[in-house]
Amino acid sequence: MLAWELWVAFFGYAIPMVISPGPGNTLLATTGGRFGIRGSVPFWLGFEAANLVLCLIYGLGLGRVLHDYPAIEQALKWVGVLYLLYLAKGFLMPSVKGAAEARNTSRLGFGAGFFCVMVNPKIHSMIVVMFAQFLKPGASMATQAAMLTAGFMLVGVTCHFPWIAGGKVVLQRFRSPRALRIQGWIFGLCMLAVAAYVALT
Repeated sequence: MLAWELWVAFFGYAIPMVISPGPGNTLLATTGGRFGIRGSVPFWLGFEAANLVLCLIYGLGLGRVLHDYPAIEQALKWVGVLYLLYLAKGFLMPSVKGAAEARNTSRLGFGAGFFCVMVNPKIHSMIVVMFAQFLKPGASMATQAAMLTAGFMLVGVTCHFPWIAGGKVVLQRFRSPRALRIQGWIFGLCMLAVAAYVALT
């Protein structure tokens, strides 16, 4: 068992890191605004599943290979940028063509959510730091990794939902053809901005 003081410190680290604005939360808000809460569930599940996989990789020490080769992180970064540009195109093109196609934009599914997290070097770094800070030598590493992973998943689900719900509340009031076209432009430009942020950091 982890001491309660360590849990306090852990949640003090994880909650601000997970709930703060960033590329991942921007995508979650975008899916909520475009597809509603129910329509965002597959993307959200993929997002959380990738977080779970990364926690298991880094928590069990398998991520040392990635850490020893910085080129892998750079590759992830640029694959992520290209994918964000692809998502931006998906939002912008229907908006150019018309409202009917903007309304029928394909939903982002489980695979899209999973991929977005796996190619986001910021999330990799956050999880690496988490385990570096809170895994204590002398105790079972597997048990500690499992408990910290469970805590991180709890934080993730709890903190990501408000982004999806917030996107829905703010943007789903506007469903006219013109509003849908504007939303497509807004979401597309958000994806371009996130891609630029990832590329430049």
